[in-house]
Amino acid sequence: MAPVAPIRWGILATGGIATQFTEDLALLPDAQVTAVGSRSLAAAQAFADAHSIAHAHGSWQALADDPDVDVIYVATPHNAHHAAATVCLEAGKAVLCEKPFTLDLPTSEDLVATARAKGLFLMEAMWMRANPAIRRIAELVAEGAIGDVTHIYGDFGIQGPFEPSHRLRAPELGGGALLDLGVYPVTFAHLFLGTPESVVARASLTPEGTDQNTALILGYASGALATLHCGILGETGQRATVTGTLGRIDLPRHFYRPNRFTLVRGGEAEEIEMPLRGNGMGYEAEEVMRCLRAGLTESPLVPLTATLEIMGTLDTARAQIGVTYP
Repeated sequence: MAPVAPIRWGILATGGIATQFTEDLALLPDAQVTAVGSRSLAAAQAFADAHSIAHAHGSWQALADDPDVDVIYVATPHNAHHAAATVCLEAGKAVLCEKPFTLDLPTSEDLVATARAKGLFLMEAMWMRANPAIRRIAELVAEGAIGDVTHIYGDFGIQGPFEPSHRLRAPELGGGALLDLGVYPVTFAHLFLGTPESVVARASLTPEGTDQNTALILGYASGALATLHCGILGETGQRATVTGTLGRIDLPRHFYRPNRFTLVRGGEAEEIEMPLRGNGMGYEAEEVMRCLRAGLTESPLVPLTATLEIMGTLDTARAQIGVTYP
């Protein structure tokens, strides 16, 4: 068989998440990072030197116009996702855009409309959904392993304090726990229960007006409930549970990138190990490349409809807790 031509990646932004993603791409034999772009040529060149990348660009547009790039990973702070992804799509490039997709539902809908109008691939970089353990849990639940789902629990809190100018606090950067951390438990609940019928959110806010300690109760037509939490005031257990009428599935600390889980039924607990490769971000890249080779413009694993529904839930919660962005 002829060797598979590598998918050529461009990396837009040079922060920590871009570094982790690039490290994981290096573990994939059918992926090649050919370019990096930043608003600063010096930053782009330093990133290129660190990761042996051929092309460094001092603007988003230059990266988007690079003919040696097939798909671009957008790794900017939240507030720049819409603008950066739009530049790439308008230049005809496929896009993997970091979560949260944008700051709100209207701008997310705009990105999706642009991609669909141009027939280009677009996916939210919700790496949790591509994680092998999460995929196996979804299969078990769909097969009825724990019966009908009655409750979802998810929690993601990290230790502060953070300076007012930090991206987790600054309104102009899309700060707050909900969009950065809460998107994980909300996505986790959506994976098993879909869009909630009701949303109740409560939060305490920073002096800047972004949320620092937030709880959500989601209600569903089936009668199921989800109780979710996110925060930046203290490091929580970061665990999750799916409970059903016949059993439950417990996810350990770092539930959003698990390497194992526990299936509990009838008083019997089965530990299921699923080792994680690298930083755990390569699985979403594999899904992107699978879709591109198959000629797909959307991923069935991380569908755009789900991304939009989740953003709608986040919008509803954010309105209730009184967080707005400039």
